[in-house]
Amino acid sequence: MENMIANTQATIVDITVENFQQIIVEASQEKVVLIDFWAPWCEPCKDLQPILEKLAGEYSEHMILAKVDCEAQQEVAAQFGIRNLPTVMVVQNGQPVDGFAGVQGEPQIREMLGKYLPNPEDELLATAGKAIQQGDYAAALPAAKEALALNESNVNAKYMLIDCFIETGSIDVAKQLLSEIKLVDQDSRYQTLNGKIELAEQAADTPEIRQLQSVVESNPDDLQAKVDLAVQLQQANKAQDALALLYAVLKKELGFGNARKLMMDMMNALPDGDPLKSEYRRKVYSLLY
Repeated sequence: MENMIANTQATIVDITVENFQQIIVEASQEKVVLIDFWAPWCEPCKDLQPILEKLAGEYSEHMILAKVDCEAQQEVAAQFGIRNLPTVMVVQNGQPVDGFAGVQGEPQIREMLGKYLPNPEDELLATAGKAIQQGDYAAALPAAKEALALNESNVNAKYMLIDCFIETGSIDVAKQLLSEIKLVDQDSRYQTLNGKIELAEQAADTPEIRQLQSVVESNPDDLQAKVDLAVQLQQANKAQDALALLYAVLKKELGFGNARKLMMDMMNALPDGDPLKSEYRRKVYSLLY
């Protein structure tokens, strides 16, 4: 690898006696410095280096990979008391805080770095959390969904996304996600969200809704009753059931009353990232074209 300019902007640098102070001491005040002690004759070092370089590229905003050729830079290696190769150290604020000797797999190295680096989804969760504080769950949903996509094991992201789905009317989607929460992760948020789902379902059990459901069940061809029921369900935060009813009406009669406009309005009201929005958009377009 070509030597890179040793400055705090570089993702990967070769450490020498001359730039040791600048990178290991000064740059580690702002970024995590991952030091890779290696030598040209060390075969395990060659297996490890591609993993470290890949991670350095991914975490370039928050981490520097500092490579020490222990054969050429014996003074630097001696300063750290290196006895085995490869050896990897994590340095923060000028001090070694973690590390390992030998070859580790990518998952283990990621787990180690995760203790010192911000998660890529943190910024998205902060954005979603701010929107939720303002009561704008529709704006929060896309950020929460993207955060969970980046890290499917992030329970905070999952809880936040479930809350967004509940508040925007995708109760069935929320229930499915909540059912996937492992027992070990079921804290007070689990109970709170479960309660919110129950309240949302109770809200859809009004006398008006029950009466319209009875009409629809006894008269399946009463399209207006289905439209009226869809409106009531939408108001009760049951977007999925409402959209399903309106789609059934449009399949039967594309130009029936204001069913098409109502359905488009309901879809547009769903936040970006809600799977219902893309699902029913495709279904409506399949009817139109």
